[in-house]
Amino acid sequence: MTISVEIIKELRNLTAASIADCKKALEDAGGNLEKAQEILRKRGLEKAASKQNRSAKEGRVEAYIHHGNKIGVLVELNCETDFVAKNEAFAQFAKDIAMQIAALAPQYVSREDVPEEILAKQLDKEQFVKSFCLLEQTFIKDPSLTIKDYLGSLIAKFNEKIVIKQFSRYQIG
Repeated sequence: MTISVEIIKELRNLTAASIADCKKALEDAGGNLEKAQEILRKRGLEKAASKQNRSAKEGRVEAYIHHGNKIGVLVELNCETDFVAKNEAFAQFAKDIAMQIAALAPQYVSREDVPEEILAKQLDKEQFVKSFCLLEQTFIKDPSLTIKDYLGSLIAKFNEKIVIKQFSRYQIG
């Protein structure tokens, strides 16, 4: 099957994946744009899992103050290289994550961060995790993604480890 340059370009604009990855995903999906996006999302998560043993000592701290100055967020994101830390897509990811934290007030970065005694008290553990663990939350700018999916797409794009290390959310009242 021949994949047109236009559809490759469209997929690249939607996902920020490399041209080669977009072409391969479209070929695997039989030219279906939605299936190709899902394939790229899964590959991004697989790449993310393979990079967990690497060291991420660069990064950025992002601050976000919500309109009205009643909510503020500081978030630390780590990556492997200064090149990625200074990249516009990484900076946008940092801003999006800070805004997500301001909007949905997660208490933990990941499911693994939740203390067992707190999780044991919950009647619906899965709903608790989806509500209070940042990586499991639905992304406020794109409800078809979770924060984990968004992070996986960034890891796939840069081909290096990226970690949401920690955050603090402040609210008046």
